[in-house]
Amino acid sequence: MCTGKKVVFMGIASGAAKICEVVSPLEGEMAGSLVQLTILRSAVANRRQSQLQGSGKAKRGAKMMCQLQMHPLRLPGFTGLRRADNLEFSSRNRQDFHSLVSVYVSYAWGKASRGVAKAMFERFTEKAIKVIMLAQEEARRLGHNFVGTEQILLGLIGEGTGIAAKVLKSMGINLKDARVEVEKIIGRGSGFVAVEIPFTPRAKRVLELSLEEARQLGHNYIGSEHLLLGLLREGEGVAARVLESLGADPSNIRTQVIRMVGDSTEVVGAGVGGGSSGNKMPTLEEYGTNLTKLAEEGKLDPVVGRQDQIERVTQILGRRTKNNPCLIGEPGVGKTAIAEGLAQRIADGDVPETIEGKKVITLDMGLLVAGTKYRGEFEERLKKLMEEIKQSDEIILFIDEVHTLIGAGAAEGAIDAANILKPALARGELQCIGATTLDEYRKHIEKDPALERRFQPVKVPEPTVDETIQILRGLRERYEIHHKLHYTDEALIAAAQLSYQYISDRFLPDKAIDLIDEAGSRVRLRHAQLPEEARELDKELRQITKEKNEAVRGQDFEKAGELRDREMELKAQISALIDKGKERSQAESEAGDSGPVVTEADIQHIVSSWTGIPVEKVSSDESDRLLKMEETLHKRVIGQDEAVKAISRAIRRARVGLKNPNRPIASFIFSGPTGVGKSELAKALASYYFGSEEAMIRLDMSEFMERHTVSKLIGSPPGYVGYTEGGQLTEAVRRRPYTVVLFDEIEKAHPDVFNMMLQILEDGRLTDSKGRTVDFKNTLLIMTSNVGSSVIEKGGRRIGFDLDFDEKDSSYNRIKSLVTEELKQYFRPEFLNRLDEMIVFRQLTKLEVKEIADIMLKEVFDRLKAKDIELQVTERFKDRVVEEGYNPSYGARPLRRAIMRLLEDSLAEKMLAGEIKEGDSAIVDVDSEGNVTVLNGGSSVAESMPPVVPV
Repeated sequence: MCTGKKVVFMGIASGAAKICEVVSPLEGEMAGSLVQLTILRSAVANRRQSQLQGSGKAKRGAKMMCQLQMHPLRLPGFTGLRRADNLEFSSRNRQDFHSLVSVYVSYAWGKASRGVAKAMFERFTEKAIKVIMLAQEEARRLGHNFVGTEQILLGLIGEGTGIAAKVLKSMGINLKDARVEVEKIIGRGSGFVAVEIPFTPRAKRVLELSLEEARQLGHNYIGSEHLLLGLLREGEGVAARVLESLGADPSNIRTQVIRMVGDSTEVVGAGVGGGSSGNKMPTLEEYGTNLTKLAEEGKLDPVVGRQDQIERVTQILGRRTKNNPCLIGEPGVGKTAIAEGLAQRIADGDVPETIEGKKVITLDMGLLVAGTKYRGEFEERLKKLMEEIKQSDEIILFIDEVHTLIGAGAAEGAIDAANILKPALARGELQCIGATTLDEYRKHIEKDPALERRFQPVKVPEPTVDETIQILRGLRERYEIHHKLHYTDEALIAAAQLSYQYISDRFLPDKAIDLIDEAGSRVRLRHAQLPEEARELDKELRQITKEKNEAVRGQDFEKAGELRDREMELKAQISALIDKGKERSQAESEAGDSGPVVTEADIQHIVSSWTGIPVEKVSSDESDRLLKMEETLHKRVIGQDEAVKAISRAIRRARVGLKNPNRPIASFIFSGPTGVGKSELAKALASYYFGSEEAMIRLDMSEFMERHTVSKLIGSPPGYVGYTEGGQLTEAVRRRPYTVVLFDEIEKAHPDVFNMMLQILEDGRLTDSKGRTVDFKNTLLIMTSNVGSSVIEKGGRRIGFDLDFDEKDSSYNRIKSLVTEELKQYFRPEFLNRLDEMIVFRQLTKLEVKEIADIMLKEVFDRLKAKDIELQVTERFKDRVVEEGYNPSYGARPLRRAIMRLLEDSLAEKMLAGEIKEGDSAIVDVDSEGNVTVLNGGSSVAESMPPVVPV
């Protein structure tokens, strides 16, 4: 029979039939490690053998089976496990498992006869499948080439959460001790494990008995409890002896299993749909979480305040019909906490008799929809859930994000969850608490009037700062236990106040709670780090270990031994330092020190890191910078003392916290002729105090001259192109709330721009096209304008700039009043009245232009220095530049053109001609005829030139 093949006979559980597995001897594998005869194949063979015996063809049975199994199948999804802790028992695993079963049965016996094996494995719960997989993993770990009853027991123990483990625990059996006992009896194998591990006949018998136990109990699934009963009923394996030695009575265990399956049901795979007949609410327990039970166990955070909303919810739940409150509020204001507060009141008995003894169950809509591949599956689940709630009459269903009901589970030709629930909601058969945001309620629920009328809205407002402080005090203990530290009362007050003031895109108390949570994490992490000395030693230890491994690879064992000794010494030193730190912490704890403390400064640091706004207390270094601000700005902006002083005063007021908290830091309009430093002052401020010129948001208002371009600032309205992109101004300030906003040449903007800016100047906020409020309270607004420049130019020519200081000051005041009058004629009074100050820039004098020339020349020198070329200029050249670049009407801009024409063009020609190369020095002068000369610094002509002027 089966010539040229090696035939291995293995007995199946019943012992009534023998089947053969045919494997080519060319594979060279040991008989014990051949392709395994799986439980599935055993069951299929058993069924086939019984069919052949009934048909009179028993003599040909073995030969036919040999022929059918010439190419045995492997089930890697069932036997190819690696690590138990990497397993993910998701719906996909179960689908893969079932598909492998289907493929094997179809291949071996034809699609018409999938038989007992497929039916058995289809009824395995997720935990039962996990037990089988863990059993094979245990066999690999112990080096065994088989899976026996003892490995199945270890799988039950390793799974740890199923009914079987709970039953053993209730019988007083320690699972850890049982595992140790099993390992003592079976020991460890040789270490060689085949790719696929076969099950022993006893293990196969246990699985078959577990199916029988499930049938006897009236269950249409096989769970971990049935596997345990199968182990006990088999009675001859190692597992049974271990359980008996630990005092497990089979009859008592059976009684316990029957009792516990009435309280809990393991999740059965898709397509099974069954559950324990003794469990009253299997569907609800599978897809919901009992908040009342969590409250009784103390696992919910305390709910502080919200008395009015909880009483309103209780009042609605007591109605005869339409007793379904819907909590509506912004994200983070505490809608879910209200449902948890109701559950805590029910657990404490502090509720009216209308809802006394009821259970608040939160429904997981994602889990309810997950795995429903075919039409009708979702509706079936939801109908079962509703039927269980109706029969129980003690369930209050809580659905967070209740708008997800609309469209949930709606496939082609099916209805969604909302329409299924509508009749029960209207008749009062189903008490449901919903929670959603105002936007989602308006977008989804209000559009369905039939659903909206079944819910009674309960508005949940954002708590005040004082209420948030009380909430934080109520939560303090939970966060102190989690982070193992202490929160000062000042830290909690700062978290509520600073989050309200600086974090405008989120809501209390959520943002304040996040603040104290992250601050606690930061403080704990800072104290948990190794001491500096230990970190240095740890760094040296890693290097020594690396060198030791290299020495071993190079077979330099003498050096490796020396490095090993040093490695052991370093480990001992690090361990001693850690122990010393623990002793110090323990001594502090015994002395009454509560450990690390979260202070107000820690909260301020977190706020600054989130927003970029400096809210920490002013340091001594920053104080010096603020006090010397005018001096530093004057290094870049020449003259214009009034503007520099006004900006410096505004920054100092804001930094020490004296500014109006509901308005921007300051708002100025800079008026004056072109080129006198209006935009340059804004750049200098951004660079000096806000970090860089990139911190400034610059808007050229010549781009907003048309009426329709105003929408570019706040975003296009819905339905227009660019609606999703947001506005140029609002998006920039949302991302960088602490910045300088420069509106360049404001007089060129369309009048509607000024209407939009009124709320920015008065209230420090602006609403974009999406309805979001953007906070401008930490921005410095600067608007430049050329309005009044003609008045300044006329006044400058008439009074001159060689007058005494008092005369110039009085003339400036007169000119400023004239410019102000002109501004009033151009801009509307409500716009000008909201500005902090209107600053008129003076015309530049010749002396100031010369100082500006030094700044511009230094920029050229720095660019040449990067090319390793040293440049110097004479006083005559500088006078020539100032003479050509000075124009009172155009300011300093002609000066830049003069430097480009007189200096940069001449240098470019010399560099291209090769007369000036890298490493050279050059001197720029003006000859007697007025021509610019550029000479190499080492030439004889350069030595006879007049002295150069340092810049």
